[in-house]
Amino acid sequence: MKLFNILAILITLSAVFSYINHRFIKLPTTIGVMAIALLGSLGIAALGPLGFGLEEDAMRLLDSIDFDETLLHGMLSFLLFAGALHIDLAALVRQKWIIGTLATVGIVSSTFIIGALTWLVLEWLNIGLPLIHCLLFGALISPTDPIAVLGILKKVGVPESLETKICGESLFNDGVAVVVFLVLLQIAAGGQEITAATVAWLFAKEALGGILYGLLIGAVAYAMLKSVDNYQVEVLITLALVAGGYALADAFHLSGPIAIVVAGLLIGNHGRLLAMSERTRDHLDTFWELVDEVLNAVLFVLIGLEVLVLSWNRSYLFASALLIPLPLLARFVSVAVPVTLMRRFRTFSPDVIKILTWGGLRGGISVAMALSLPPGSHRDIILTITYAVVVFSIMVQGLTVGKLVSSAKGR
Repeated sequence: MKLFNILAILITLSAVFSYINHRFIKLPTTIGVMAIALLGSLGIAALGPLGFGLEEDAMRLLDSIDFDETLLHGMLSFLLFAGALHIDLAALVRQKWIIGTLATVGIVSSTFIIGALTWLVLEWLNIGLPLIHCLLFGALISPTDPIAVLGILKKVGVPESLETKICGESLFNDGVAVVVFLVLLQIAAGGQEITAATVAWLFAKEALGGILYGLLIGAVAYAMLKSVDNYQVEVLITLALVAGGYALADAFHLSGPIAIVVAGLLIGNHGRLLAMSERTRDHLDTFWELVDEVLNAVLFVLIGLEVLVLSWNRSYLFASALLIPLPLLARFVSVAVPVTLMRRFRTFSPDVIKILTWGGLRGGISVAMALSLPPGSHRDIILTITYAVVVFSIMVQGLTVGKLVSSAKGR
């Protein structure tokens, strides 16, 4: 299928689903469009045995879309930059210890907690999945996605400090989780022994290199923005920063997500303040907010459609149902431990652990990493479990976290 036809179908579906949701269902946009796409996919699958042939057409469309390539090496860079562009760096610095801990120690600890417990559960069910692949599942399901939850939190008036924690952590833990995932994937593919030195070297190369590279490309873009006063040119410079910067990071084997977040923070704070006119800031904000909304709508439509590629093995589905609580348990541990330790030195709101745990939604990046695994039986079970966790996270946690925040404020 031609690229233009694929884009036309996805954008049309996103527009129609967004309209239906806004007009009739009135859920948060990302949750609504995903729910409609999910129900549509299940309907197509149910009509397949009746000879309608819609499932074949849908599968042909999905086969034409490399989801992990589309998200991890395309949409993700734009979504991360759009998110980082509006983060207050001063507020981020004030929350640096908790955000840094959750995005690094939290991701690593969550990876091993989920990986170990997944291995135990699957062994009990006589589903053979090597420990390294269980750890891969732990890495890909650990990052949180604020897209579906931030709009809800803003509506209920969540404190700015908590919003900064959720958004700041999610921007960085995406990059850290991708690095951890790639490290484990390289070890699994190469049969290397898991040693602290191997992990430290690969992590330092990807993550620290990504930070330095992000500062470099951000500084270059900042200098270019400061030397001109033309909003068309300046918007184009930010586009080039995201697309070109991410592509070069991939070529240099550095963490593209971390690099783009760092560059976005630099441009969103110092660049906006010192290198742009008021007119340019207005156009830049409008442009990137629109990019963010459109790409999120398309992304969640894709997540809903991807149910058609799952393996409907009964044992896999049963295992998925049992494993859904594990990411929540790991999230609770990875949040509760550092917050409890830090309470000795700083003040946190009483319900911060509950809100950060239940508000830590899983999203498209987890599905993309699962789809990027090499074909085979290991991929099928991991993809099925990942999809079950993501759908539960978005549909159940996403629709109830607002009530949790409201009840916490009411006490």
